[in-house]
Amino acid sequence: MKSVLTTVALSLTLTATPLFAGTSPQETDQKPAAEKPAAEKPAAEPPQQPVEAPAIEPPVRPSQPPRPFPEGSKVAYVDVQAIVSESAEGKAASGQIQSFADKMNTQLQPKTKSLQDTEQKLEQGGSVLSEEVRAQLQRSVEQQRVELQRAQQDAQRELQQLNADIQQKFIQKLLPVIGKVAQQKGLHFVLSLTPDVLFADSGLNITPDVIKALDAAAGTNTPPKK
Repeated sequence: MKSVLTTVALSLTLTATPLFAGTSPQETDQKPAAEKPAAEKPAAEPPQQPVEAPAIEPPVRPSQPPRPFPEGSKVAYVDVQAIVSESAEGKAASGQIQSFADKMNTQLQPKTKSLQDTEQKLEQGGSVLSEEVRAQLQRSVEQQRVELQRAQQDAQRELQQLNADIQQKFIQKLLPVIGKVAQQKGLHFVLSLTPDVLFADSGLNITPDVIKALDAAAGTNTPPKK
């Protein structure tokens, strides 16, 4: 018997289209500091948005009614993002990343609040503050901004690393399942549905079969769509 060749083209570049993405609260608006002496150095740039993981926007294609798999076809495709969104394994992985992102943002809140309070003191002080106190507050604002920005960058790196690790484990579980479904259907190629694909016959979509097989391998059952 000829061996079955299964090829799956998966977009796994984290910075481009991550399979899993955690969300984060919006960056807190920084109020402008009170007017500073002309000789003073400009304030540091505001911190970046914390723990940011870009959301995935699915490709827009004309919807097609489900069709039976064409008899004798040796090629099929899967929607990896749909597998992530609808399978029990994918939902669990996404939840793990979201929980981590929420935890990181919670840890950053005290630094953010401290910076806001210091900026408010500087702004509300106005001309009442002495030059010495004003200078101290301005230095404190700049220092806290730098510290917050570094903490945000560290949290973002941790989130990206976790995303990459979980994504790799998910793919390691997914590929054998796709191969098994491909063998059952006698396929030679299984392709990944990406935004570059302008049209794909719905009859060649084996995503539901893969989700069902993946959940079965994990010991869970995904309820059918209504």
